[in-house]
Amino acid sequence: MESSDEDEVRTFVQVLSEKYNPENFPYGQGVGVVVLPRPPGSPVKDRLFLPSALVLNDSGISKAGDRQDIAASCAHVVELDLSHNQLNDWGEIGTIVSSIPHLDFLNLSMNPLSGVQLEPNMAEVFSRVRRLVLINTQVSWDTVHTLTQHTPELEELFLCLNGYNSVSESQTTCPSLRLLQITDNQLQDWAEVRKFGLLYPSLSTLVLANNSVDSVGDTKETLEHLFPNLRSINLNNSGLSKWIDIERLNFFPKLVEVKAKGIPLLQSYSTEERRSLLLAQLPSVMVLNGGAVSNGEREDAERFFIRYYQDCPEQERPERYRILVSKYGHLAPLAEVDLRPSLTMVVVRWGDRVETVSLRLEQTVGDLKKHLKGLLQLPNGMRLFYIDREMCSMFGPEELKCGTRALHSYGIRDGDEILVVPRDKSRCSSSGL
Repeated sequence: MESSDEDEVRTFVQVLSEKYNPENFPYGQGVGVVVLPRPPGSPVKDRLFLPSALVLNDSGISKAGDRQDIAASCAHVVELDLSHNQLNDWGEIGTIVSSIPHLDFLNLSMNPLSGVQLEPNMAEVFSRVRRLVLINTQVSWDTVHTLTQHTPELEELFLCLNGYNSVSESQTTCPSLRLLQITDNQLQDWAEVRKFGLLYPSLSTLVLANNSVDSVGDTKETLEHLFPNLRSINLNNSGLSKWIDIERLNFFPKLVEVKAKGIPLLQSYSTEERRSLLLAQLPSVMVLNGGAVSNGEREDAERFFIRYYQDCPEQERPERYRILVSKYGHLAPLAEVDLRPSLTMVVVRWGDRVETVSLRLEQTVGDLKKHLKGLLQLPNGMRLFYIDREMCSMFGPEELKCGTRALHSYGIRDGDEILVVPRDKSRCSSSGL
């Protein structure tokens, strides 16, 4: 007998009962989990171990199930993750949400909601939601606006991976929204991005990463009006290619955090140049690309900025250069310091052979023996004596005995000598040396 489509439907109630069955908690209910009795006549198990944050993702849910069962089981629930399910009807979603009176967080990501209309009278059940995640649901802007118009306490909205290349305007704003994450869409023109300022006037965090936004195309007065509360903007992997767009970020009156990694503008610069040049252009930013900015780092970056541009023609210098020169004055170029190990030239004598050899004085006596053996083809058995050319008449040669002692500790200088004596002649007199 073939199974019907009805037999394959999985409801919220069914999955809830299966996942939070006491049999799945052999070691007890854990912290913060509420044990609920079975509602009269309910198909739900006798007891369920239900936490206040329910995770029912990737469970094949397409229907709500009985409203009374949901209400009886979820009165204490504040967070609900329904991502990666098969919910394609706002009526079913509304039944679930309306039965959870304290719901604060709702994740509907990866449910097939493309082209599914949300009627305003159905949207009222979302009024208590403060954080709403609609990633990769392909919801229309009409649906987004309907939701935001009926969620007066909404603070965080996630609209990533929805294929948006434009932003639809709305006659009604959402003044409660503080964070908008709209990464991985197809937004390019700043004319679309600026609409977020009109829609969400209290916005403090705007995450635009992985969009092709190619400019910040508004005046100071306009940006101050549109984004009076914006404190953080993420433009990672955007299409910004001109310094003027970085300069315009200063027009956001409260901006203190900027992320701008992977933009075309910075591709030709080194890692140090990228951070220094960005930081010098953004005097009010306290966090850049995820890293806090200290006063010392800011000063170093601003001085670097002056030196970077001071040899450029006047017409190529940014306005910020003039401001920083008035602060620090014209700076001399940094002295080039050679940090390579210094070499000392000594004379090595072995029998009748005399060779000039360069030494690195951080080497040890053992290192020197190996070096001379390979360089001059010396035998294994040898002793080394150091002759200070200025003091030899008073103290004579000093044997280099300790293999782990550093050469610099002997005070070796250019022009001094190293005498190589085979071990079988080690009893030679000082005069012979």
